[in-house]
Amino acid sequence: MRAALAEARAGLGAREVPVGAVVVIDDVIVGQAHNASIALVDPTAHAEVLALRAAAQKVGNYRLPGATLYATLEPCAMCCGALIQARVARVVYGAPDPKAGAIESRHRLLDDGRLNHRVEAQGGVLGAECGALLKEFFEGKRG
Repeated sequence: MRAALAEARAGLGAREVPVGAVVVIDDVIVGQAHNASIALVDPTAHAEVLALRAAAQKVGNYRLPGATLYATLEPCAMCCGALIQARVARVVYGAPDPKAGAIESRHRLLDDGRLNHRVEAQGGVLGAECGALLKEFFEGKRG
Protein backbone atom coordinates (compact mmCIF):
# COMPACT_ATOMS: atom_id res chain seq x y z
CA MET A 1 0.00 0.00 0.00
CA ARG A 2 2.93 2.33 0.57
CA ALA A 3 3.85 2.04 -3.13
CA ALA A 4 0.24 2.86 -4.04
CA LEU A 5 0.42 5.92 -1.77
CA ALA A 6 3.59 7.04 -3.55
CA GLU A 7 1.69 6.80 -6.84
CA ALA A 8 -1.20 8.80 -5.35
CA ARG A 9 1.25 11.52 -4.28
CA ALA A 10 2.59 11.61 -7.84
CA GLY A 11 -0.98 12.09 -9.02
CA LEU A 12 -1.41 14.94 -6.55
CA GLY A 13 1.70 16.58 -7.99
CA ALA A 14 0.21 16.20 -11.47
CA ARG A 15 -3.04 17.84 -10.29
CA GLU A 16 -5.01 14.62 -10.76
CA VAL A 17 -7.32 13.22 -8.09
CA PRO A 18 -4.67 11.53 -5.91
CA VAL A 19 -5.44 7.85 -6.27
CA GLY A 20 -2.66 5.33 -6.74
CA ALA A 21 -2.62 1.62 -7.49
CA VAL A 22 -0.08 -1.17 -7.78
CA VAL A 23 -0.42 -4.76 -8.97
CA VAL A 24 1.65 -7.36 -7.17
CA ILE A 25 2.35 -10.94 -8.27
CA ASP A 26 4.59 -13.17 -6.15
CA ASP A 27 5.65 -10.18 -4.01
CA VAL A 28 6.84 -8.24 -7.08
CA ILE A 29 5.21 -5.03 -8.35
CA VAL A 30 4.33 -5.69 -11.98
CA GLY A 31 2.18 -2.61 -12.61
CA GLN A 32 1.70 0.76 -11.01
CA ALA A 33 -0.06 4.00 -11.83
CA HIS A 34 -1.92 7.02 -10.53
CA ASN A 35 -5.06 8.61 -11.89
CA ALA A 36 -4.39 10.27 -15.24
CA SER A 37 -7.85 11.08 -16.61
CA ILE A 38 -7.01 14.77 -17.03
CA ALA A 39 -3.56 14.27 -18.56
CA LEU A 40 -4.70 11.52 -20.93
CA VAL A 41 -8.10 13.10 -21.63
CA ASP A 42 -9.53 9.67 -20.87
CA PRO A 43 -12.37 8.98 -18.45
CA THR A 44 -11.15 5.38 -18.05
CA ALA A 45 -7.64 6.39 -16.94
CA HIS A 46 -8.20 5.50 -13.31
CA ALA A 47 -5.15 4.32 -11.36
CA GLU A 48 -6.50 0.77 -11.11
CA VAL A 49 -7.14 0.41 -14.85
CA LEU A 50 -3.75 1.87 -15.77
CA ALA A 51 -1.96 -0.37 -13.26
CA LEU A 52 -3.79 -3.44 -14.62
CA ARG A 53 -2.83 -2.48 -18.17
CA ALA A 54 0.83 -2.09 -17.17
CA ALA A 55 0.80 -5.44 -15.35
CA ALA A 56 -0.81 -7.24 -18.29
CA GLN A 57 1.82 -5.81 -20.63
CA LYS A 58 4.64 -6.82 -18.30
CA VAL A 59 3.47 -10.41 -17.81
CA GLY A 60 2.26 -10.79 -21.39
CA ASN A 61 -1.27 -11.83 -20.49
CA TYR A 62 -4.53 -9.95 -20.07
CA ARG A 63 -5.40 -12.35 -17.25
CA LEU A 64 -3.63 -11.80 -13.93
CA PRO A 65 -4.46 -14.84 -11.79
CA GLY A 66 -2.79 -14.73 -8.40
CA ALA A 67 -2.39 -10.95 -8.55
CA THR A 68 -3.26 -8.52 -5.78
CA LEU A 69 -4.17 -4.95 -6.63
CA TYR A 70 -3.52 -2.34 -3.95
CA ALA A 71 -5.44 0.93 -4.36
CA THR A 72 -5.56 3.96 -2.12
CA LEU A 73 -9.30 4.42 -2.70
CA GLU A 74 -12.12 1.91 -2.88
CA PRO A 75 -12.53 1.01 -6.57
CA CYS A 76 -15.53 2.24 -8.56
CA ALA A 77 -17.84 0.05 -10.67
CA MET A 78 -15.64 0.38 -13.77
CA CYS A 79 -12.52 -0.62 -11.87
CA CYS A 80 -14.29 -3.55 -10.18
CA GLY A 81 -15.31 -4.73 -13.65
CA ALA A 82 -11.68 -4.51 -14.76
CA LEU A 83 -10.57 -6.53 -11.72
CA ILE A 84 -13.05 -9.25 -12.61
CA GLN A 85 -12.10 -9.27 -16.31
CA ALA A 86 -8.40 -9.52 -15.39
CA ARG A 87 -9.14 -12.39 -13.00
CA VAL A 88 -7.31 -10.64 -10.16
CA ALA A 89 -7.34 -12.74 -7.00
CA ARG A 90 -7.48 -9.97 -4.42
CA VAL A 91 -7.94 -6.23 -4.02
CA VAL A 92 -6.75 -4.29 -0.98
CA TYR A 93 -7.76 -0.66 -0.63
CA GLY A 94 -7.25 2.19 1.76
CA ALA A 95 -10.02 4.77 2.05
CA PRO A 96 -13.69 4.03 1.41
CA ASP A 97 -15.41 5.99 -1.35
CA PRO A 98 -18.89 6.97 -0.15
CA LYS A 99 -19.80 8.49 -3.53
CA ALA A 100 -18.62 5.83 -6.00
CA GLY A 101 -17.19 2.87 -4.08
CA ALA A 102 -18.37 -0.39 -5.61
CA ILE A 103 -16.99 -2.89 -3.10
CA GLU A 104 -18.89 -1.86 0.01
CA SER A 105 -19.74 1.85 0.15
CA ARG A 106 -22.32 2.29 -2.65
CA HIS A 107 -22.45 -1.12 -4.30
CA ARG A 108 -21.24 -4.63 -3.52
CA LEU A 109 -20.26 -5.71 -7.02
CA LEU A 110 -17.61 -8.20 -5.97
CA ASP A 111 -20.20 -10.06 -3.86
CA ASP A 112 -22.46 -10.77 -6.84
CA GLY A 113 -22.56 -14.56 -7.18
CA ARG A 114 -23.78 -14.29 -10.77
CA LEU A 115 -20.38 -13.07 -11.93
CA ASN A 116 -17.93 -15.55 -13.43
CA HIS A 117 -15.01 -14.64 -11.13
CA ARG A 118 -14.68 -13.84 -7.45
CA VAL A 119 -12.25 -11.21 -6.16
CA GLU A 120 -11.36 -11.23 -2.48
CA ALA A 121 -11.48 -7.71 -0.99
CA GLN A 122 -10.02 -6.03 2.08
CA GLY A 123 -10.53 -2.37 2.90
CA GLY A 124 -9.17 0.10 5.40
CA VAL A 125 -5.46 -0.60 4.94
CA LEU A 126 -3.70 2.70 5.73
CA GLY A 127 -7.16 4.18 5.28
CA ALA A 128 -6.52 7.32 7.33
CA GLU A 129 -3.38 8.17 5.37
CA CYS A 130 -5.07 7.48 2.03
CA GLY A 131 -8.11 9.53 3.02
CA ALA A 132 -5.96 12.45 4.24
CA LEU A 133 -4.34 12.76 0.81
CA LEU A 134 -7.74 12.97 -0.87
CA LYS A 135 -8.96 15.47 1.73
CA GLU A 136 -5.89 17.64 1.09
CA PHE A 137 -6.58 17.61 -2.65
CA PHE A 138 -10.26 18.53 -2.38
CA GLU A 139 -9.67 21.21 0.28
CA GLY A 140 -7.15 22.78 -2.08
CA LYS A 141 -9.76 22.79 -4.86
CA ARG A 142 -12.26 24.60 -2.66
CA GLY A 143 -9.79 27.05 -1.13
